Amino acid sequence: MSGGQTVHIRGTPNEKQAQFFASRARYTAYGGARGGGKSWALRRKLVGLCLCYPGIRCLLVRRTLVELKANHILPLLSEYGAILRFSSGENAFLMDNGSRIECGYCDSERDALRYQGQEYDIIAIDEATQLSETQFACLKAALRGVRDMPRRMYLTCNPGGVGHVWVKRLFIDRDFRAGEREEDYCFISARVWDNTVLTSSDPDYVRGLESLPERLRAAWLEGRWDVFEGQFFSEFDENKHTLDVGEERGHAVCSFAAMDYGFDRLAVLLLSEDERGRLTVERELCRSGLTLGEAARQLERFLSDAPHRVEYVVASPDLWNRRQDSGLSGVAIMMGAAKLPPLCRADDRRVAGWRRLREYLHGKDGVSDLRISKQCTELISCMQSLLCDPHRIEDAASHPHAVTHAPEALRYAVMSRVGIVDGQTIEPSGGQFRFSVRDVWD
Repeated sequence: MSGGQTVHIRGTPNEKQAQFFASRARYTAYGGARGGGKSWALRRKLVGLCLCYPGIRCLLVRRTLVELKANHILPLLSEYGAILRFSSGENAFLMDNGSRIECGYCDSERDALRYQGQEYDIIAIDEATQLSETQFACLKAALRGVRDMPRRMYLTCNPGGVGHVWVKRLFIDRDFRAGEREEDYCFISARVWDNTVLTSSDPDYVRGLESLPERLRAAWLEGRWDVFEGQFFSEFDENKHTLDVGEERGHAVCSFAAMDYGFDRLAVLLLSEDERGRLTVERELCRSGLTLGEAARQLERFLSDAPHRVEYVVASPDLWNRRQDSGLSGVAIMMGAAKLPPLCRADDRRVAGWRRLREYLHGKDGVSDLRISKQCTELISCMQSLLCDPHRIEDAASHPHAVTHAPEALRYAVMSRVGIVDGQTIEPSGGQFRFSVRDVWD
């Protein structure tokens, strides 16, 4: 009802749109393939809430104001101009019952800070995978208030983009962290075939999706979250590159570890090499908020029950830099805090390292020279989520930063299996690779 009159929200929802309308979860994501009618449903959900809850305050967000105007402001005016007034000064749709839909954009981290201190009952994010997790967190903080109103966030999303990782973690993998409740998150999968209005009125749309390159087709037509355009390791395949826990690859003749340390994230991988030079990532240790001393003690415990003697730990070269506060290098601090195998400085050439890692993934005769145990869940997820650097296609992007640590450690690992002797490149087997004492203590 609006002003004593019955308002009809035109259109008949398909089954998935009806599920979206019915969801009462605090966070509901509606996504997957393109053409599923997500934006259509999002607009009607907001209008319906505004009619049902007089005085409710909604925020509709897209990455840029230009996209927001084309995809939502103009369609809302066309469809609901009789009950919605658009105030260009407030950049908001207003209703006679006091409800409002504010229109916002969030193109950068700085834009997200504009919502600090704001209070909204409903927040709708269109194309959520275009926003970073930091931007999402800022918007989540604005979902609050003391009035008796529903407090919900609605997201539409497609695979790919800078936000692919956090959307996949929360809504697809359902990998929740401290403070995140499973019951708060609901995902509704969208497929173009669900949208019979589109498929019957424009059959060429589906044919256009079917003609896309393989990776785009998998993401945009099938709604797959394990492949997407811009994925750095497009060749990574769980069927080919992972091992079930307990599944043996070959006889291990050498064990070593690789580490990428940062206070934000420590990533350690335990690897073995078989008699044919093939590598297996046996286990992983991934922790946040550890000092160097704490990281060293965690590393000692992690390596203490390795099935074979760990010959060395290859680590990022910045650990050899001296700290201004103590005058000691990170390596000296770690070696003094725990009993560790030799710490060896990694060859951290990025493009060369990624190329080398791809060689291991491709292997020989269709058989990969690198396999990852399925218990290494973070490494597997990060290998699927790492993005291409938009300015240097042969390098991986540094954002989202959370997915870079484990692949960096793996890059150090494969580069440690190449040595230079008398000016010639050698590839050791059976653990016959040697590092000098300078590598450990410089």
